[in-house]
Amino acid sequence: MRISSSPDLWTLLWIVLLFNAMGCIQSIRCKPKSFRESITVLEVNTSIDPNPTSIDESSSVVLRYRTPHFRALARVLVPPVAGNETWTIGWIQACNHMEFYNTYGNKGMSSWELPDLRDGKIQAISDSDGVNYPWYGNTTETCTVVGPTKKDSNFTVGMNDNFYPSVTWGVPVSDSNVPQLTSIRRDQSFTTWLVAINQATSETLVLQTIRWRMRLYIRVDPEKPLGHRAALNEPVTQEQPQILGKNEPILSNAMVKPNANDAQVLMWRPKNGDPMVVIPPKY
Repeated sequence: MRISSSPDLWTLLWIVLLFNAMGCIQSIRCKPKSFRESITVLEVNTSIDPNPTSIDESSSVVLRYRTPHFRALARVLVPPVAGNETWTIGWIQACNHMEFYNTYGNKGMSSWELPDLRDGKIQAISDSDGVNYPWYGNTTETCTVVGPTKKDSNFTVGMNDNFYPSVTWGVPVSDSNVPQLTSIRRDQSFTTWLVAINQATSETLVLQTIRWRMRLYIRVDPEKPLGHRAALNEPVTQEQPQILGKNEPILSNAMVKPNANDAQVLMWRPKNGDPMVVIPPKY
């Protein structure tokens, strides 16, 4: 049978196609957005305090120093959560690089080391609090939304980090406490992620990525009296953190045990002789 090509038939066909197309468009517009599409970072602020590293010589056994704080604060708009889903939003941090050397004149140096990171076996290690993996902490650092919820929720999550170690005046493998410490050098880099995780499915959404670094070099004259031995050489002011324009995926080691505190080893590396473990890892 031959199909007529009259103008009325073509007009009718055009109208049918148009309405079908409009129906498709309308159905796309009406489809509710997923949690992934709807969660929104309203604001992120990050900084390292402007004060220099402070030095404490009150102890005759150890020198203590306190670095300025790294801080991160984010305001997040969380959409309604359907069903019985539970989402946790918060901060996850990993250490990407660590140099931590304490030099004792011509005797040698002690160093805190992360062996797998040092040897290139991993690219990062968790900096969790050691309890609430993978989160940096579970107070101000996270918030949890338990579904079902009907309205948007507005949350603020914040974290801070700094170093406050003790370094022995004397050689750590010696019974003598005679001051021989001559310098402390430290250089560490971190990646910090703002993340949302579905507790049932483990679906993980990276919302923001921050990189930051903390450096210091302290000169020590062990011949001087206690209280006058150490001086901060550099830097007086730390470089400020960087909020990345494009998020980076979370490395697998940042999500699991061990964390940096449990994995680190204190080594003694003498000028002459073989290195030795002073404090082994905790795991």
